[in-house]
Amino acid sequence: MRAFFAVDLPDDLADAVADAQAAFEGADGLRFVDPEQAHVTLKFLGEIGESDDIGESDETDGDTDTDAPALDDVIAAGERAIETAGVEPFECSLAGLGVFPSLDYISVVWAGVDAGAAELTALHEALEAETTALGVDPEDHAFTPHVTLARMNDARGKELVRRVVRERQAAIGRFEAAEVRLVASTLTSEGPAYETVATIPLG
Repeated sequence: MRAFFAVDLPDDLADAVADAQAAFEGADGLRFVDPEQAHVTLKFLGEIGESDDIGESDETDGDTDTDAPALDDVIAAGERAIETAGVEPFECSLAGLGVFPSLDYISVVWAGVDAGAAELTALHEALEAETTALGVDPEDHAFTPHVTLARMNDARGKELVRRVVRERQAAIGRFEAAEVRLVASTLTSEGPAYETVATIPLG
């Protein structure tokens, strides 16, 4: 199954995330994420092992990747990483907008993290160290704490996205980060479906 470690946004921030997305209405080619599934990805793992009580994998050929790290090992790595990071529950704030990889070529539109960025980075670095030791691919870019708002399928709305990102940098909302989730992601025709595999409290 495809999986990642993340910090969730609370349900009461869904409306604020939707408001941030609304600034991009009319930008053709954008596909918005579900505001109720908003989260900060700390480490994308790719394919990992799967236990019988987790939903079916999204692999299309039915084969299991024998090189993928086992689920129990990934959970244990996550627990070690959280302990190593030594991060207590902390407050985060969402403020400002950005894109990946650049305003010249936009694939992802996101809301940035202001307060809490240092703690999220510490968690990411600890998870990176523990999971790459299991054979998970290392990140190929610098970690930027963010919440994905939309993905750009084509460039028709690029100019509108550029203008909004440059002009709108207001605060979006605040939330407390008190736990890290290991999430299974199943790709569907209507977007990814998420299922919590494990929850690791901070502190």
